[in-house]
Amino acid sequence: MFFKRKGWLRKEYDDEFVKTFMQVKQEWSHKTSMVERSVDPSEEVMVDIRLAKMKYLFLLKEAKHRNISINRMS
Repeated sequence: MFFKRKGWLRKEYDDEFVKTFMQVKQEWSHKTSMVERSVDPSEEVMVDIRLAKMKYLFLLKEAKHRNISINRMS
């Protein structure tokens, strides 16, 4: 009786995780492309890009740990 709910909750949290992952990936990609187009990016922007990259890599590691498939992320 209790075990059926566990699978449902895991799917719900995994779906939310995938949404967050895709959002962070898009944010990092957007910031990187903005810096590539700029002439002289400020140090603050470079720190912001490093932070976005670290968030992305952390979520990627967490996705591997949770065994979330790549097909779900695309």
